[in-house]
Amino acid sequence: MELHRTDEGFALYKEKTQIGFCALTPAAKGAAITAFGIEPQWRRKGYGSYLLKEALRAYAGYDRETATVFTAPLPADAAELAFWAKFGFAAEGRQLVRRRTPDLTAVKFVQDFLAARLAQPRLCIDATCGNGGDTAFLCGITAPEGKVVGFDVQEAAIASTRKHLEQLGVPAARYELHCQSHADLLQIVQPGTADAVMFNFGWLPRADHAVFSTASSSIPALQAALEAVRPGGVVSAILYSGQVIGTDEKQTVLEYLRALPLKSFTVLVCDFANWAETAPLPCIILEKITKTLALWSVFG
Repeated sequence: MELHRTDEGFALYKEKTQIGFCALTPAAKGAAITAFGIEPQWRRKGYGSYLLKEALRAYAGYDRETATVFTAPLPADAAELAFWAKFGFAAEGRQLVRRRTPDLTAVKFVQDFLAARLAQPRLCIDATCGNGGDTAFLCGITAPEGKVVGFDVQEAAIASTRKHLEQLGVPAARYELHCQSHADLLQIVQPGTADAVMFNFGWLPRADHAVFSTASSSIPALQAALEAVRPGGVVSAILYSGQVIGTDEKQTVLEYLRALPLKSFTVLVCDFANWAETAPLPCIILEKITKTLALWSVFG
């Protein structure tokens, strides 16, 4: 069995004979399926399911972090309607529609908050590059003339982030990456100049889980980040706990955040009531603009 891309969409072959087709028109987020069929003698053998699933997958239909909408012609046959329903399609007016919204993850929650909060920031910091997901996100929301600065202590993480950004076509002038501790970020960034600093603690995905962040470096890094952000800026941190990394970093960071003075900071700890105790815990620190006003009252 072979699946071929065509000008119209996809063609499914078995033993060099075409047995199915899927014609579609790509959309910004999803696609409009205009025609779909399997030759009668090959139906009810799983070929239709395979073809439709691959067509959906090709346009992010199974991407957990992407919102998509697919449409298809409304079938007259109840059995065909049941087939499409297995893949999430439902009748809406004179067509079938499949809507998928992104799953809410800790990373997605923080990214959505920052995207809504920041208006074309000029300087953002990814303090834990990992594989470059947050770095790419920050490059996407930063002003055209702005810059993203990334930190990670692992060379593999810096290399992975650079490769990810290059694959996305992000211009090299938009970012700089440093293989050093995020606790040293003030060696690179001037105090009071960053719009946002992102931390995603824990370990590097798909790497050695024996290497993970600890409170001994995370607390100094957060202190540096709070000094680096401008009044009105944001620091985000995702905390982890579990059998391998324990709970020390998570509990120590939470104690530190809860002790921050309300006069200068607003701290949001996003504890999801029905998530597991070891689930990632997003935290957001907003530096109040009144901090600057207080300084003006002293020197003005």
